[in-house]
Amino acid sequence: MGVFEAFSLEGKTALVTGAAGIAGQQILRAMVEAGATTYIASRNKSTLDDLEKSYTEKGRNVIALEYDQSNEKSILRLRDAILERSGAPDVLVNNAVARPMKAGYQDDLATFDESMRINATGLFAITRAIGDSMAEAERGSIINIASIQGMVAPDPSIYRGTDMNVWYPDYFFHKGGMINFTRFAASYYGARNVRCNCLSPGGIQQETQPAAFIEQYNDRTLLGRLANDTDLMGGVIFLASDASSYVTGINLPVDGGYTAK
Repeated sequence: MGVFEAFSLEGKTALVTGAAGIAGQQILRAMVEAGATTYIASRNKSTLDDLEKSYTEKGRNVIALEYDQSNEKSILRLRDAILERSGAPDVLVNNAVARPMKAGYQDDLATFDESMRINATGLFAITRAIGDSMAEAERGSIINIASIQGMVAPDPSIYRGTDMNVWYPDYFFHKGGMINFTRFAASYYGARNVRCNCLSPGGIQQETQPAAFIEQYNDRTLLGRLANDTDLMGGVIFLASDASSYVTGINLPVDGGYTAK
């Protein structure tokens, strides 16, 4: 196999959860351009239907399915629908995330519990459901999309002069847990030729971000900028494809050097 062929996903099937979000749309584009038949799933199926249409009109094979990560029955229905149509996926990208703690650190415990049910329990449930089907097929790549906020403490200095809230304990909690759960899953499934790796993005630039935040964040990185709308694509295809066939249990920061500084 040549090096460029190793990065191809032609003939493979991928499932991307949370595909409508800022990171999710990059990941979806990467899967499609690499050649994968790609299932996309979230609670907001109407948005996914629009994404499916935009790709199918270009001759790409994208299928939108409804999925509620807080509900195990919904997770199992999603798994069964994919198995019936395509067999076990070759790639699972766990990108779905909920951010219910709008009040941050002083929010009530019920809201923290809600976040954990979706982002921790739900992550385990979807990984087990799809991972077990991969194990039966004895091949697959699971990619968890975490965050640099699962690796380092909040840096309030990058938010000076803005009204942005940095104190979201649930996000730091479950993203940190996701990184170590990745190692657990890599160990659990490794003997069945199923790999599990983590990709931890840094900040992605958006039009709604205050100028002060952008300037201060840029100064915090080694490359002097936030991520753009393609920066996640190379890393996720590396982890999804045969190019990383001997890579499992790692966390790959894609952060412009934020966590190295």
